[in-house]
Amino acid sequence: MTKQAECAGELAGAGAGATGELATLQHYLETCEGLRRALGIEGSAPQLHRLAQGECNVNYWFAAPQAALDQLDARGGVRSDRLVLRVNHVSQMHLENQITYEFSALDLLEPCGRTPRTLWCDASRTAVPWGVGVEELLPGRPLSYETDMPEAARILADVHAVEVPAAARQALICPANPLLGIAQECRQMFEKYRSWHAADDFVLTRVDAMMQEAFSIAQGTGESAGQRLCIANTELNSHNFLIGDDTRPSYLIDWEKPLLSVPEQDLSHFLVPTTTNWKTSTILNRAQREAFLDEYEQAVAGRFPTQGLRERLDGYLTVTCLRGITWCAMACVDYTEGGPGLRNEDTFAKIKQFLSREYLEMIWSDFYRKA
Repeated sequence: MTKQAECAGELAGAGAGATGELATLQHYLETCEGLRRALGIEGSAPQLHRLAQGECNVNYWFAAPQAALDQLDARGGVRSDRLVLRVNHVSQMHLENQITYEFSALDLLEPCGRTPRTLWCDASRTAVPWGVGVEELLPGRPLSYETDMPEAARILADVHAVEVPAAARQALICPANPLLGIAQECRQMFEKYRSWHAADDFVLTRVDAMMQEAFSIAQGTGESAGQRLCIANTELNSHNFLIGDDTRPSYLIDWEKPLLSVPEQDLSHFLVPTTTNWKTSTILNRAQREAFLDEYEQAVAGRFPTQGLRERLDGYLTVTCLRGITWCAMACVDYTEGGPGLRNEDTFAKIKQFLSREYLEMIWSDFYRKA
């Protein structure tokens, strides 16, 4: 959930640990010969500055060396004079080389012009104890659901339209049944909460009922064979969009959990309350969701088939709501007990809201309870 804009939030935990990490990474920037060659750093390295953090990654920014700007210019133009040093602490996907996986997806997505371009990736953990990468820091502001839904539709259409060569598909995780994969992920995440000594009885009962319906829907969808697959971001809250103005394009950032999947996986995650309500107070109604899908299909403009998308999306909306709830349940244990990962107090407040009786009843009524 790390963001690439300073307005995305202040770096939490800026104590001795954060200061030590900054010093270690500054030394890395000064001494790593491969990185210096890749970016064209001559003499003293640029100064690192804290940018933002999520639960698994910390981002720093620094002024781009001229050679790096020249490289980006040759790859389609300079979009910013700053770069991001992205530092991976924990992999949500349980990958050994998270930063390599993330940057491989970004490299495949570069033709769409909507994502950060990468410049350096180091998963060796030899010079520093983390996976690190360098990408461009893109300009823009977070998405507003009141004004920017058409632009979000255009961004997602451009991202989903990228054709992934057959030879490159092995670099991405590709669930045979994406909806069942989400349901299984939900069950795995919720086990941590279920076995927790402080688990709330109402949360257990309500989520178990959601889980039962989610698996019933997922097991009835079948595999995605025959459907067109795209690179799905799977983490589409409003601060992962950077919206430009009349003279600058808009972007989609934070590619921490990309999958080779169907467009419905992204569209459902973008539209459900557990996403729209994560960084804002917005909860979309059915008419607003339908209007967005109209914009999305118009933006696709025949680049790939969308027949049957809305019918399939209903099941994805139901199951994807559970993904947000079960992630919060898992994270609640870590936040309360001091588990692994980085701590963000705004996130903890939202976790507690999403696990409240009132919120769970709203999700149950709107997406689960049969009429």
